[in-house]
Amino acid sequence: MSNVRAAHLTRRGILAAGGALGLGAALAACGDDDAKSGSSDKETTAAKSGPWTFKDDRGTTVKLDKVPANIVAFVGVAAALYDYGISVKGVFGPTRTKAGKADVQAGDMDVSKLTVLGNEWGQFNVEKYAALAPDVLITTLFDAAGTLWYVPDESKDKIAKLAPSVGISAYDRQLTVPLQRVWALAESLGADMTASKVTDAKKRFEDASSRLRAAAKAHPDITVMAGSAAQDLFYVSGSNLSVDLEYFKALGVNFVEPSASVLKASGGWYESLSWENVDKYKADIIMMDDRTATIQPADITQATWKKLPAVKAGQVIARSPEPIFSYDKCVAMVENLAKALETAKKVS
Repeated sequence: MSNVRAAHLTRRGILAAGGALGLGAALAACGDDDAKSGSSDKETTAAKSGPWTFKDDRGTTVKLDKVPANIVAFVGVAAALYDYGISVKGVFGPTRTKAGKADVQAGDMDVSKLTVLGNEWGQFNVEKYAALAPDVLITTLFDAAGTLWYVPDESKDKIAKLAPSVGISAYDRQLTVPLQRVWALAESLGADMTASKVTDAKKRFEDASSRLRAAAKAHPDITVMAGSAAQDLFYVSGSNLSVDLEYFKALGVNFVEPSASVLKASGGWYESLSWENVDKYKADIIMMDDRTATIQPADITQATWKKLPAVKAGQVIARSPEPIFSYDKCVAMVENLAKALETAKKVS
């Protein structure tokens, strides 16, 4: 989303847009980074002593006298760090549903024990943030400018004065890149990256990716569309900026998507369709945005939706446009698409 600021990052324009996240470049093979492997089950929450340095994806190097203990993070980043045994003091972003349960982006964290600085777009309690005495703020990036995701523009200067920030980019690259970057971040924070829980998850992700590549190769005629539902509009995502879609495409998945000229209006992310025109693109499988800000398939009442061949065939699966960047949490999203391709009927 190179024009993130111009688009104002509205909930409709971004959070409700099924393709609002991304990266590119094909993989010859998956899971070939240099991370260590081992068999220990030990988890740590911050281990090593001495100075801490980390260069983020804006090119900014954060230097502290010691490994940060008071970490505040966007909820999805916090959930990924949690999978590696790193706890945070506070979170911001979609953490709890209206029913008080864990949001899909909170992963395995116990949300009842989290200090939430803001649960929705535009919310960030600066006073509560200051009270946490943060050592560092960590979030994702979804544009080339390095805009800190879910840090409100109107309070970003106040927030910046309280602690340095680290940005992990989820823009213009494949899923495996932020996975590797969060791995490196967790390791720098003291996580035991040789723990069997960690290395097993990475192996499961690699196996799932191989399965998806094989399924795509065996079923090249099966087409996939990534969508997102709002009250008045249906969004069809392009694949060139989304971390998950770009990765899936590199593995051979055949996406149906808007042309570059049509995507231009949204900075390359998606095309907005009225519900009357929801059948503009034909697809055998529809991947639907699972974020709580969007309408879920079971709650879509429009007749035009129900008439879509993929819907009638029951070939609609969930999609996580904002993945939790731990290998453990990314396994299911790869496996689900592989299974869908393996079992889908040609209906378009």
